[in-house]
Amino acid sequence: MTKNYHDTLFTTPLDKSARFSFDETVVACFPDMIRRSVPGYGQMLAMLPIFARRHCAYRQTNDKGQKVSRIYDLGCSLGAVSFALADKFNPDELQIIAVDISAPMIDKAKTVLTEHYPAHQIDFVLADICELDLQECDMIILNLTLQFLSPEKRLDLLKKCYNALSKGGILILTEKTHLTDEQNNAWLIERYYDFKRANGYSELEISGKRNALENVLITDDEATHFYRLSEAGFERSLTWFRFLNFMSMVAFKV
Repeated sequence: MTKNYHDTLFTTPLDKSARFSFDETVVACFPDMIRRSVPGYGQMLAMLPIFARRHCAYRQTNDKGQKVSRIYDLGCSLGAVSFALADKFNPDELQIIAVDISAPMIDKAKTVLTEHYPAHQIDFVLADICELDLQECDMIILNLTLQFLSPEKRLDLLKKCYNALSKGGILILTEKTHLTDEQNNAWLIERYYDFKRANGYSELEISGKRNALENVLITDDEATHFYRLSEAGFERSLTWFRFLNFMSMVAFKV
């Protein structure tokens, strides 16, 4: 297995024009970066198999002709979502399709998941999720993914997700967000930086990553997310998790 490294990407000053990308250097330290940068990440992952048990009804057929529930992990990065699901389901229950546009991410995800869950059907797809045709499925997970797409592409992707889901299926959408009230939003952001400071990030690292993510990670407020989900066709949606400026929503296809 490829070794995971401590996140030191922003310990030295970078050109202000430098932009964050999911390349080999990020892949090497990604688990540490996520652990120290995303509050509540472990709790969110732990709930996904619980949701799947409630909403996956084995309505699809895999390549072997078996009845399974097909689940998409869109923007899978290193496969943490797929790992959480495979850990709680038998190999013959799920077909997981893990998709990412970053070749280094897909390569490492495939290595790790194949090693730990060789009997599970986990299909790894190197593709732009906006261009990918989705098969019928019971569950779609966008875990910190939509925020990296240009805003004009987000509704079309959610419409495609809605159309692919079987009735009774769900979409899980986890995002970094912002508040519309400037004073409250500023307070929340500063508490998020306090969270990062408590996890060992320096002022230089916090500033460096903030600059690198500018115009790369573009957040929406909660109302925009719910409006877009409704426009995509989802009859019902709600926020099930919130921690500082991160939130996770579930949307239902009734």
